[in-house]
Amino acid sequence: MRGLSQRLGIAAVWGTLVTAGAVAGCSSMSSNHVDCNVVKLQQQAGRSDAEIASALGASVGDVASCHGAEKSGNATSSGAPGPY
Repeated sequence: MRGLSQRLGIAAVWGTLVTAGAVAGCSSMSSNHVDCNVVKLQQQAGRSDAEIASALGASVGDVASCHGAEKSGNATSSGAPGPY
């Protein structure tokens, strides 16, 4: 089952990177910024910071900076979707 989880995690990373590249363009992707949502997905899949950093082409320090409180614009959200 772990093999399937790893494959899904890798697929999520590639899908996110492809989407980010299509939306933002490669020129806006800097080497000192890591998408913490991708890091979180990879951590949930059981990957280490070193493995995630290698897959993203980032430093372990950049990946480690995603630990802790959520840093996106929705830090106060409880995670449940709101009423629309």
